[in-house]
Amino acid sequence: MPSPGPEEDAPALSYRVIYVREPEHALDVEITRVREDAPRDFLFTQPGGVDRVRVFGQEGSGQEQTVSMGGRVLVPSDTRLLSYRYPLDARLRGERPDFFTGMGEGDAWHVAGRAWLLRPRRVTPSLRAELVVEGVDALPPWAPDARGVYTLEGGDLVDSGFHGFGGRRCTVRLPGAVVEVAVLGRLSRMDDAALCAWIHQAAREVLTVRRTFPYPRITVRLVPVPAREQPAPFGMVLWSSPPSISLLVGQEAAPASFAGDWVAVHELLHLAHPAFVPRLPWLSEGLATYYTELARARSGRQTPVQAWTELLAGFARGRAAVGSRTMEDVITRGASFQGTYWTGALFALHLDVELRRVTGNTRGLDAVLERLAGSGSTATFDSFGAAVDAVAGQPLFQALLARHLSRPAFAGLEPLLEALGVAPGADGVELATARDSLLRDALTSPDGRGL
Repeated sequence: MPSPGPEEDAPALSYRVIYVREPEHALDVEITRVREDAPRDFLFTQPGGVDRVRVFGQEGSGQEQTVSMGGRVLVPSDTRLLSYRYPLDARLRGERPDFFTGMGEGDAWHVAGRAWLLRPRRVTPSLRAELVVEGVDALPPWAPDARGVYTLEGGDLVDSGFHGFGGRRCTVRLPGAVVEVAVLGRLSRMDDAALCAWIHQAAREVLTVRRTFPYPRITVRLVPVPAREQPAPFGMVLWSSPPSISLLVGQEAAPASFAGDWVAVHELLHLAHPAFVPRLPWLSEGLATYYTELARARSGRQTPVQAWTELLAGFARGRAAVGSRTMEDVITRGASFQGTYWTGALFALHLDVELRRVTGNTRGLDAVLERLAGSGSTATFDSFGAAVDAVAGQPLFQALLARHLSRPAFAGLEPLLEALGVAPGADGVELATARDSLLRDALTSPDGRGL
């Protein structure tokens, strides 16, 4: 079979991104159609930041094209190059600072790729692209090669994650993994070393759930929010490849407050489960919410009593949000985030307990996540259920789910807590001897993980 020629080896698209400081902080983007069969139909996944793109033909002549309301740009067949400017400062776009479309200060900016990156409207598995960033230290999800070039596949352009430009860097090292951290602005009371230690603690708590860190390299961006004292008011993971995480950080937060933060470990714990296709917010958020309390207890950052106190308080918030609605109604028709997160967390708890019951307390939900990890970074609802049944050694998942779906979302809470020996008390909860109290203790014990 003949070896591929230069045309077949070449990427279809080449992106050159130039960080501009004057007269405004912006990204100047040039896209070269390297191959004749390169895409002509482009899209801003989250439109609004760019209204015109300049298009250059083979002869070098240029013309402006308007970006459609839906973010689409269809270029002529002889187009050689596209160029546009994306203002990073929201004021220049006539907007307020936004987690996705851009926020920052000075020489440190945060933006989601879907807002600024013009990508092919349709991609194929074989599509290849190269991207370089000039004029700034950038932190997208991907790792550059020795030349500083990011070699991308079509899926990387579609799910392009969070990006940081400028700021400062630190690196968290774990066994077999690194977390690259960008600090995108100034904090009044926390230095970079303390911020990196905070992320290190959260990343180590993922290892109370999984045997190894789920990815060899991930990126985290920390974005200060003026006048906020809460350590982490908000965070999110985007399922780029590898996943990318960004956290808002209170600019005035006291160092001591970070010891009680749950947001960083919650977002990092999303890496412990696969990306569900299609998305299943109740399951993914339920798993992360449930494990947020277990992982902090397993690491010693909170006691088992504190963990159960937090879980019961969350279940109470979830019940208040959904009332008597059935679980099926909550997860199919939508609910407040409290209802979605805590309905899923209660199901995760019940599933973990049932797995430990049928396996003699030797295996639990941790083992399900390990099994799924062996099949790749994505999973379907059916493959999750199959992994549960494989760990249980018998059909379990569908029967337990059916019991929950048809009843009010939190109807099974009290019988479950009674069996576990968890009861409300004067100081939050009381842990008593009960039928399943050994299972309960294993959930929060670093030596009792059901792997």
